[in-house]
Amino acid sequence: MKSAQIREAFLDYFAEQGHTRVPSSSLVPGNDPTLMFTNAGMVQFKDTFLGQETRPYVRAASSQRCVRAGGKHNDLENVGYTARHHTFFEMLGNFSFGDYFKREAIQYAWQFLTKVLGLPEERLWVTVHISDDEAADIWLKEVGVSAERFSRLDEDNFWQMGDTGPCGPSSEIFYDHGEDVPGGPPGSDNDDLDRYIEIWNLVFMQYERTADGELHPLPKPSVDTGMGLERIAAVMQGVHSNYEIDLFQALLKAAGEIVGCTNLEEKSLRVIADHIRSCAFLIADGVLPSNEGRGYVLRRIIRRAVRHGHKLGHENIFFYKLVAALVEQMGEAYPELREKQSIIENALRKEEEQFAKTLDKGMALLEEGLSSLRGSEIPGELVFTLYDTFGFPTDLTQDIARERSLTLDMAGYDAAMEAQRERARAAGKFKVDYTGNLDLEGATEFLGYDATAGTGKVVAILRDGEQVERLEEGESGAIILDRTPFYAESGGQVGDSGYLQASANRFEVMDCSKLGSHHLHQGKMLSGSLAVGDSVEADVADEVRQSTALNHSATHLLHAALRKVLGEHVTQKGSLVDSERLRFDFSHPEAVTVKQLRVIETLVNSQIRANTAVETEETDIETARAKGAMALFGEKYGDTVRVLTMGERTNNAAFSVELCGGTHVERTGDIGLLRIVAESGIASGQRRIEAVTGAHALALFDEAQQRLDHAAALLKTRPDHVADKVEQLLANNRKLEKELAQLKTRLASGASGDLSSQAVEVSGVKLLAASVEGADAKSLRDLADQMKNKLGSGIVLLAAPGEDKVALIAAVTKDLTGRLAAGDLMRFAAGELGGKGGGRPDMAQGGGVNVDALPALLKAIPEWVKTNIR
Repeated sequence: MKSAQIREAFLDYFAEQGHTRVPSSSLVPGNDPTLMFTNAGMVQFKDTFLGQETRPYVRAASSQRCVRAGGKHNDLENVGYTARHHTFFEMLGNFSFGDYFKREAIQYAWQFLTKVLGLPEERLWVTVHISDDEAADIWLKEVGVSAERFSRLDEDNFWQMGDTGPCGPSSEIFYDHGEDVPGGPPGSDNDDLDRYIEIWNLVFMQYERTADGELHPLPKPSVDTGMGLERIAAVMQGVHSNYEIDLFQALLKAAGEIVGCTNLEEKSLRVIADHIRSCAFLIADGVLPSNEGRGYVLRRIIRRAVRHGHKLGHENIFFYKLVAALVEQMGEAYPELREKQSIIENALRKEEEQFAKTLDKGMALLEEGLSSLRGSEIPGELVFTLYDTFGFPTDLTQDIARERSLTLDMAGYDAAMEAQRERARAAGKFKVDYTGNLDLEGATEFLGYDATAGTGKVVAILRDGEQVERLEEGESGAIILDRTPFYAESGGQVGDSGYLQASANRFEVMDCSKLGSHHLHQGKMLSGSLAVGDSVEADVADEVRQSTALNHSATHLLHAALRKVLGEHVTQKGSLVDSERLRFDFSHPEAVTVKQLRVIETLVNSQIRANTAVETEETDIETARAKGAMALFGEKYGDTVRVLTMGERTNNAAFSVELCGGTHVERTGDIGLLRIVAESGIASGQRRIEAVTGAHALALFDEAQQRLDHAAALLKTRPDHVADKVEQLLANNRKLEKELAQLKTRLASGASGDLSSQAVEVSGVKLLAASVEGADAKSLRDLADQMKNKLGSGIVLLAAPGEDKVALIAAVTKDLTGRLAAGDLMRFAAGELGGKGGGRPDMAQGGGVNVDALPALLKAIPEWVKTNIR
C-alpha cells in the first residue's frame, strides 16, 4: 500500500467506527504557548482533554502533520543518519473524549492492523504498563495475543502531559522485522536496536496528577493514540528505513536529479528530502525565516538542507525547486501546499540566495580553523563567528563536526554569545541613565485609558541617574508619580508629552517611559521647583495624544487587513506610532503590489466608515485566546491582559481582535481616514508600511490636489482631464521623436555620397574617418552600414560631435575583421577623446568628452591603422 492509501484506509476505518474525521491543525499551535510546533496528534485536542473545551463529537480521527525540530522535541541532529528520525512526520490518531476506553481502543487497533492492513499476528509485539492489569487482560484473554509476544514495562508505558494534569498508562504495538535484523524485544537489554519497531501507541488517560504527586481517577477517562504514517508505510511496503517508502523515494529521486546525485541512500540527500517537507509545511502555515522563535528554527532547517546540497557538490540555488515534487506527492491530502506553492518557493529561494552569499566564506573559515585544530574540539569562538558573521546555526556546525568525528566547545560559544549581548546592552543604553540606584516599591497607577488629566503625588525624582529630593528651575530629570494619565512608551506607541504643575511650579514632560512598574516623566523644570511628596496636576497634551490614538487604532485595522489580503502568514514584527504617522512592520516574503496596497487601504477605510465602537476588556490570557485575540509567540504576558476588539463582525467574529495595552479611539470613525504613503522591504521576509490618518491624511490629499491643479494649469485643461492631456502630449512627443530620427537619417544619407569620396587608401585598404554634423547614435550606425556597402571593402570611423561629447561608430567589413577589429579601433579613438567604447570585430561604438580633440583624432586615424593592421 502506498502512503496515501494507508492514510485514507486509517481515516475511513475510524469513520466507519463512528469517529469524526478532523483535518490536521496548523503546525503553529493555536492554543498552547508552551509549544513551539505541533508535535503530536493530540495537540489540537489538548483543551478538550483538559475539560476546557467541548466539541460536537466524542470520537475523532486525524492525520496530523507534526514537526520536531525545536524545543524539547528536537530530532534535527539525527535526521539523515537514522532510519526513522524526521523533522516532519504525519501522525495517524484516533481519540475518545470520555466515550470509549481501553477495550474499544485495543480492539480497534488490533483489527485495523491485522484485518484492514493484513499484518501477520506473529509479527506484532504488545506492551502494557506494569500496573495495567485491565489492559493486559484485554490483550491476552479477549484479543488473544500470545503471551510469548507480550511484555509489561514501567516508565516507558506511562504518559503524562506535564508534571501535573491528565496522565495514564499506555499500550504500545511493535512490529518485528525478523531474525536477520539485530535487536531484542521491548524490555530486553538490547531493545534499542532495529528489529522491533514501535508503530502505534495507545494512551489511556485515566488519572489526574496533582502537585503532591498523587494520582486521582478522572471522571471521564479518554483515549489518545498515535501511529507514525512513515513507520507503518515502511512495514506495509516491506522496507526497513522510512526513507525507502514511496513518498520519500519520489522526493529523493527529485532531489537527486536537481543536485546531480544518483545514490538515493546518500545521507545528505535524505536530509534534503526530509527538510523540504518541514520547510514547505511551516511556510504554508505562516512561518517565515527570521532570527527568532519559529522563524529561526525554519532558517536552521533551510540552511542545513542547503549545506548538504553544497556538500554534494551542488553550489547553485536548488532547494526551492523541490516544492513542486512535494506538491505532487502530498498536495491532494494537504491542498494548502498547492494553494501556497508560489509563496513557499519564493520564501525558500530568497532565504537560500541570502545564505549562499556567505556559505562559501563560512566554509572556508571553518576549513582554515580545522586545518590548524589541535585535538578534536572546535573552539567556541570559531563556532560563534560562524553563527554571528556567516549565519551558521550551531546545529549546522555540529552537523559538520559530526561528519568529521569532532565536537564543539559549547561553553566557549556561550561565553562569546554573552559577551556580544553585553556589548549590545552597553551600546543600547540611553544617554541619560535613569535606572541607577532607584529605591522604590509599588507601581504607578495608570489613569490614561479614561482621562488625559489627573492629580498625582511625586514619589521619586531622578537627576543625572541619581535619586534626589528636589528638582530646581532649569534642571532636567525624571519625575515618578504614584498615579498618572501619561502613557509610557511601549508596544510601539510613543510616550505622552505635557506638563506637571503645582501652583507656579511647572515641569514640562517631553517624554514618558517605563522603569519596571513605574512611569518616568522625563523633561525640564520650567519654573519653580518640585520635591518628593508634592501633589501635582498632570496634564497630557490632549491633541497629540488623540492624534497618536488615531494612528495606533489604525495599525490594528491595518494588521487585520494585511492578513485578509496577503494571507494569515502575516504577523506583526514591530511598529512605531506617534502623533504624525504610523509605521507597521510585518512578515511577508515579497513586495506588496500597488493593487494590493489599494485593496488594503480600501478595506481599512471601509472599517473606519462603519464607525463601530472600539471595545476593550481586561481578562486572563486563556480567555483572551478563546476570543480569538492574537498573541505572538515569544511575547511575555502577565496574569491580566487587555483585549482590543475593533471593526464590523462577520459570522460573529470581529474584524480585529488583539492584545494591546495602548490608548485608542472610542469608535473606528474617529480615525477619519487612512492613507498609505510608502511600502518597503526592511529585511529578508519582512516589509514595512508607513501611513497617516485623520488631519494628516487630509493634508496629504490637499497637497496632492494642489499639485494636480498646478499641473492642470500648466496643461491648460481641467484637473479631471490631466491624464488624457498627458497621454496626448506623450503620443505627440513620440511622433516628433520618430520624425526627428527620420530627418537625421535622411540628413546622414544625403551626406553619405559626399562622405564616401573622402575615403583614403592605407596599406592597400580603404579607410574613411570623418565627422558628421547633426547625427545621433542611431543615424550614425545607419550611416556606417551605408558606408561599408559603398566601400565594398574597408574600414569606417564616424564621429558625431555635440556640445559636450562626441558619439563614435567604428565599422569593418567582414573580409577585413581578421586583420583589424572594430573594437580595437574604437578603444583607441574613444581613449583619445577621454572616453571609452568597444564592441564586435565588425561593429563597435563609444564616445568621448573632449570635443576639441576630434580634429586631431581624425588626422591620427590613418597612421594608427597603418601601424595596427595585420
